[in-house]
This record gives sequence, structure tokens and C-alpha cells, in this order.
Amino acid sequence: MKPKDGKTFSFGRAAVYLLLVLWGVIVLFPFYWMVLSSFKSYSSYNAEFVPRFIVTDPTLANYRDAFTAVPLARYFLNTLIFTAATTAIMLTVTVLAAFAFSRLEFRGKNAVFALFLSLMMIPGELVVITNFVTITDWNMRNTFWGLILPSVTSVFYIYLLKENFEQIPDELYKAAKIDGTSDLKYLLKVMLPICRPTVVTVTILKVIECWNSYVWPRLITDEQAYFLVSNGIQEIRENGFGRENIPAMMAAVVVISLPLVILFLVFRGKIMSGVMRGGTKG
Repeated sequence: MKPKDGKTFSFGRAAVYLLLVLWGVIVLFPFYWMVLSSFKSYSSYNAEFVPRFIVTDPTLANYRDAFTAVPLARYFLNTLIFTAATTAIMLTVTVLAAFAFSRLEFRGKNAVFALFLSLMMIPGELVVITNFVTITDWNMRNTFWGLILPSVTSVFYIYLLKENFEQIPDELYKAAKIDGTSDLKYLLKVMLPICRPTVVTVTILKVIECWNSYVWPRLITDEQAYFLVSNGIQEIRENGFGRENIPAMMAAVVVISLPLVILFLVFRGKIMSGVMRGGTKG
């Protein structure tokens, strides 16, 4: 019986790994094809009647063309400014709100938090028109503040941090208050270090969200001086260059995607730890 069970178990594990490898190939193949195409010359790419899965004569000319077709470097700088400012403001608002809902006592706290949670059921697309009218009335179109303000809070992130903050024993908070520690100092010195994996996860997810923003930047900006990388990709496609020169288009997409790939690879452990964190440290 034991050898039979062992063989069955080994076959089951082999089947699982085979399916995982197959699924990994399916998921990663578009990225491989994107990178592969970015190193093919324009002539060789158009001459392929049957797609080739290797590059015999790689070239970097497509990356040069991607940066010269549109001011992609300027769009990168704009995206960095937008991402850094939005993430910093969002973290400040989210952390303070989560702390208030998890530790402070005030009238109507549960009702207000329930109202906050109800907002999660409203699709973000429904508030785009309201945000557009508001930003336009405030004369913030084609400004960084017009890009940033609609994204400086997140009900989901407030809920996620609140649940993590509530896992910290109340005795720590009461002991800190007896020692004369202020709420802000307790938040910075005790709660944030304990919940660091979740805070890092929220930060990375917000960075990815800002970097991939497309609808709102396209709607609120029509001047090149405030275009983000998503606008740059669309501009390359709309001016005809990207439609004709697919390798250069792929090179631009690779350049734009690379920072997020590196970010995920560096912090993948923190992301998994923050998402699956079910208890307090110590």
C-alpha cells in the first residue's frame, strides 16, 4: 500500500507542476514576444511570414526610435512626479484614517466607517464625470494637482490598514498613553513598524496603480507638458508611427513596463507577506 500511495502522490505532484509550468508559459509568452519583437529590426519583422521565436540579428534602434518619436523621457519624469506625489499623499491620508477608525473613539465612528465601506460598491467609472466637472470648475485641467487629487484616498486601503492596526493588542496603546505618548508618536513608533509589510504592500500597489493610469490622464490633460507614459504609448499609436513600426512600439512598452517588473521582483516577498498577513509580529 505504501509504494502505491507514494507513486500516486508523486504522479499527482508531477501533474500539478506540469499544469503550473504550462500556465506560466501561457502567461509569460506575451511578455517574451514583446521583448523579442523590440529587438527585431523593422525590415526583418515585416519580412517574417512565419513568426520567429528567436532574434538572429538583434538591434537597439527601436529603443532609440521610441524615445525620438515622442518625448518619452519627459513623460517618464511626469509619471514619476505624479506617482510619487499621489502615493505620498495617499499614504498620509490612509494611515491617519485607518488609525482613527481602529484606535480613536468618537461619536458615529461605526456609521461613518460603514458609509466608507459602502463606497467600495460604487464602480470608479461612475465618479469620473463628477471628478472631471469638479477639476474643471477649479481650473485644474492640465495641472499636476488635477491629476493627483482624485487619487489621494482609497477606501480599500483604509480598510486593509484598519484591520491590521486592530490586530495590535489594546494593552500596548493603553500602556503608551499612561507613559504620556501622543497618538501620533504611538502610530509612528509602534503601529507602523508592526504593520510594515502591509504598508509596503499598499505603497507598491498604489505605485503600480498610478503608473498604469490611463483613463483619467487622458481625460484631464491635453497638453504634452503633462502627459504620462500611458499618454505616450497612445500618442505613438495615434500618430501612425506605432501602427507602422511595431518593433519600436514594443520597445516603448518594454521601457515603460520595466520599472514595474523590477519593483515587483524586488518587493515580491513583502507583497506576499502583506497580503497574507493574518496576525501580529512577536
